[in-house]
Parts: sequence; C-alpha cells; structure tokens
Amino acid sequence: MSLVYSEEQQLLADTAAEFLMAKSPVTAQRKLRDEGAAEGFDAALWREMVDMGWSAIPFPEALGGLEFGCKGLGAVFEQIGRNLSASPLLSNVVLGGAVIELAGSEAQQAAWMAALICGDKRVALAVDETPRHDPAAVALCATRAGDGYVLTGTKAFVADGVGADAFIVAARTDGLPGERGGISLFIVAADAAGVQVSPMKTLDSRNHATLVLNEVRVGAAARLGAEGEGFAALDAALDRGRVCLAAELLGATQSLFDTTIEYLKTRVQFDVPIGSFQALQHRAAWCYAHLQLARSTVMAGLAAMDDPALDAATRARMASLAKWKAGDAAHRISREAVQLHGGMGVTDELDVGLYLKRIRVAQASLGDGDFHVQRYGDLSTAEA
Repeated sequence: MSLVYSEEQQLLADTAAEFLMAKSPVTAQRKLRDEGAAEGFDAALWREMVDMGWSAIPFPEALGGLEFGCKGLGAVFEQIGRNLSASPLLSNVVLGGAVIELAGSEAQQAAWMAALICGDKRVALAVDETPRHDPAAVALCATRAGDGYVLTGTKAFVADGVGADAFIVAARTDGLPGERGGISLFIVAADAAGVQVSPMKTLDSRNHATLVLNEVRVGAAARLGAEGEGFAALDAALDRGRVCLAAELLGATQSLFDTTIEYLKTRVQFDVPIGSFQALQHRAAWCYAHLQLARSTVMAGLAAMDDPALDAATRARMASLAKWKAGDAAHRISREAVQLHGGMGVTDELDVGLYLKRIRVAQASLGDGDFHVQRYGDLSTAEA
C-alpha cells in the first residue's frame, strides 16, 4: 500500500492546485458567503471542474469514467481543502454517483451516470435525520403501495440539497432504527409531489438542506438494489466520501499550518520574530507531528478504497481511521492557529476563521470523531 501519490496522481494534484488557486481562491469562498449564494458554489466553476474531467475520476470506463480511483480524487480534494473551494463534487460524484454505481441496475446507471459525469444533473444523498451521523439509524418510512412505495419522513443536513435534481433517499422498508437490515435506497425527483426542500444555515456557509417527504409516491423502478438490502452499498459509498472529506480536511489543515508558520516567522515582538520563542517552536513541532500522522492515515484510507484485495470491513476500518485522524489533527491545529495568531485570530479579517468554520462542519459531516472511534473498535472486534 503506497502512502504517496503516484506520478500521475501528483500531476493531477499540481493541476488542481494551479486551477483552484487561479479560479477559486479563499477570496471566492468569502464572496459566496457574503452574497449568501443559495447553492453555495459557483455554477460556472463547477462546469469548468466537470470539463477538466474531475467528475469522471472515480468511475469505471464502462460507465464513462476515467477509472482513476479514490486516490486520484484525494489529490483533488486536498487542493479543494487548501483553497476552501466549494463544489458539489463530494455530494454529486463521490456519494451520489457511488451509490448508483454500486447499487443501481444497468437501466438506472444508463439513466444517471452520464448525466452526473457530464454535469447535466445533480443528485444529493439524503441519509441523516438528526444532527449526529448514523446511517443505521434511518427511520424515514417507505411503505408498499401497489407496484411502488410511499415515502414519509424528514432528512437533515443534506449536502448540496438546494438545487439538486434528485435525491438518493435512505428509507426503512423493514426493521427498526439502528438495524442495518431493512434499509432501502430510492431515487426521488426533486419536483415530485410532496417533496419539500428548505435551506439550512451552517457555520461554513455551504449548501445544506432539510428534505421533507410527505407521502411521496415512487415506482418500483426508483428503488436502487434489492428491497431492505441497501445498507452495504450505502456504507461503501459513505466510506468513499469519508476518505475524500478526510483529504479535504488534510488540505485545509496544511494550509492553516503553513499560514501559521509564516506568521511566526514574520510577526515581531520584543524586536525578534515570535517564531524564535522556544515555547512556540514546541507548539509548531507538535502540530507538524499530528499533521504528518494525519497524512499517513488519509493516504492509507484512499489507497484502501482502491485495493480490490481488501475486504469491506478492512476498507471500512481504514476509512474511519482516516476520517478520525484527519478531523483530530484539524481540530488541534486549527485551535493552535487561532491562538498563535493572537487577537487577530478570532477576527473575520483573517482567513483563519473561514478555515476554522469549514473544518468544524467537515469534522461532523459523515461521522465525527466519536462515531469513527466507535466504528473502528466495533469493526476490529468483529474481525478478531
């Protein structure tokens, strides 16, 4: 398992860095926040990302993709994190596209994959129903009605839900919340009768929505995979999202670290740079160590997603390890960045605050540290 990017992956990372620095720097995110953009991202920028082939990176060639794997995506997401660039790449491609790839029939793949890769359609994955992520806790009900289903319930924190053309909804067709069995996946059109989408305000000013389904009727063709057996595909897709989000956290944390080190070198106090103070050097070294540990776990997680020799449980463990450590390092280093910048660290004048807010939301998304520590332990116990 390689913990570094290959030559091709590094080239992709360099291209992404150059493109995002020119087209989507941190100032662009600040502008989106100040304007209160409903979709939370620049549609023209998203079109350019699609034209560069980013939306095709993870999918097999048979589905119109580039078959460049999660590690290829990780190279892009690290640069997205460095620049705080907002796009529906995670929600539409990594999560929504993965569910259709893993659970969809040939007809469903034909209907959706090309549209997602070309950027003509957007889907959003609707899983969580409470502020805490837990895909097994699905309670939204899907009951049989003739040759179709009726869906009733509410989903919260649906990433990029505002403006989506359809939602992939995790619903319960059997069993009780907390059970993995009995969860089914459905594609629900955003304009279907009974669908209500409301924007949610989040700390990072990104596009999140509350999705209310009030007796929404869908046909049997809307179901992805077998009834009651959707959890495996859902969890596998979420793991892809978790490692990509971990790569984004890594990029954001690296940027904060670099900014803070530069500040320690240039900020003068008592006629010397404050970086010459041994106490601050110790804190910087502590941050560096955690950052390198996070990079190792993220690279291992990305590589695990692409390794067909690994079983599902091992990939899940590596994904949880990556998401936990990336979030842990981001929390530690973002806190240090604010403190080491002194009073200015808490002002909106500095970009530090923008990174801090995005990091806090990304830490909680797709499972916070507590969720992934528990999940890693459960998976390790089960394997033993």
